[in-house]
Amino acid sequence: MNFELEFATPQAWTDAVIADFDQFLVDHAAAEKKASSMAMTMVAHYPDRPELVSAMIDLALEELTHFRAVARLLAQRGLILGGDQKDPYVNQIRKHMRTGRDGFLIDQLLVGGIIEARGAERFGLVADALESGDLKRFYRSITRSEKNHKFLFVELAYRYADAALVDRRLRELVIAEADIVRDLPIRAALH
Repeated sequence: MNFELEFATPQAWTDAVIADFDQFLVDHAAAEKKASSMAMTMVAHYPDRPELVSAMIDLALEELTHFRAVARLLAQRGLILGGDQKDPYVNQIRKHMRTGRDGFLIDQLLVGGIIEARGAERFGLVADALESGDLKRFYRSITRSEKNHKFLFVELAYRYADAALVDRRLRELVIAEADIVRDLPIRAALH
């Protein structure tokens, strides 16, 4: 199922990112590192689901490759990686996840898809705002990857739960995510 986000990121966010692009890069690196770690955590928690394990191993490697690329961009600019910070967006959306092994798995997959959809939207905005060149091409590539990840997570949810349940739960979480994003402060960070 293709789904759309309910709330579009405002231009003020893109303006903040472009105005403090170095800080955005530091945050982007942290987000890629956390995404890789999250995928490996799912491998550890669901070893009995071979399709999920295979997909999450591939995802972890891809996210780690993105992390390496952003870390290199930081080094080229004379910047260093930042320490791990709590992501208010991720923390708030995770509060909407159900407990219980199966409910949690489906929500974890759907939330993963929503987070990737938001990343695709925002990386696309960054790519559009950048001048032509390697950095613009890099963010176009990252945008495509995030879109693919969005679909991966939702397809996995359909594999493990009834389609009507997945559709209903996805709709609920997309609405909750819109409220979260609408209320987040604008800053030079992915979320």
